[in-house]
Amino acid sequence: MASDIDRIVDAVVAKVQQELGRGAVPGAGASVTPKVPGAAGVGSGGAAPSGRPRPDLARIIDHTLLKPEATRDDLRRLCSEAMAWHFFSVCVNSANVPYVREQLRGSTVAVCAVVGFPLGAMTPNAKAFETTEALRAGADEIDMVMNVGSLKSRDYPLVLDDIARVVGAAQGRTVKVILETGMLTRDEKVIACALSKAAGASFVKTSTGFGQGGATVEDIALMREVVGPELGVKASGGVRTASDGDRLVAAGATRLGASSSVVIVSGGVASGGY
Repeated sequence: MASDIDRIVDAVVAKVQQELGRGAVPGAGASVTPKVPGAAGVGSGGAAPSGRPRPDLARIIDHTLLKPEATRDDLRRLCSEAMAWHFFSVCVNSANVPYVREQLRGSTVAVCAVVGFPLGAMTPNAKAFETTEALRAGADEIDMVMNVGSLKSRDYPLVLDDIARVVGAAQGRTVKVILETGMLTRDEKVIACALSKAAGASFVKTSTGFGQGGATVEDIALMREVVGPELGVKASGGVRTASDGDRLVAAGATRLGASSSVVIVSGGVASGGY
């Protein structure tokens, strides 16, 4: 099995390197212009001028609060903001799912739970169990952290199994695989996307916001090229303005993760973290 996966991954790496050119920057020169499913009308006019409200971005934003010290008051505020601005979802640690599910009762805002967060170094069974518990508590979507160490060790069967276990436990719900792109080489990003797609994930996602780096136009374009139009691509980490969102959507993102979502959609400039 391992040799088969190696051959598949090597073929994907060779294909993408051939099409994009090794070291080339997607978005510059004769590079990829991916189609962006599910993002019609968002980012089509280029970067938004500073200070102009952008409620159109709200419906692709996962309004995020993943700090371990988050209180019930913080979570209540998160949910109130999500309902007021019509964000796609709130994204929280799985222990907080029951509380935010109750706060969002009767609204159209979804609940997204992170699994294996923030390191991804748990066993596949542990991630699958956490997924089951999160769904039982009321989660609609799962953002799981890939096992980065196993990927870098070229243990592709384990990475594939890790993602597939979560996808199976999710029982048809949306599963986004957090690659932690700031820790990966270009080839490793390609491999991670290929394995995520092979395992049946719904999205690939850039970052936890707790590691090094964040979402870049170059990474989003590369991820979109590898997964094609079938999967979503979520940009998270360092999305602080509407202009940031527009550039990432133009590169291929179909969802944005941010903790300063209100500042972004109201036309401000956020500072700090996720």
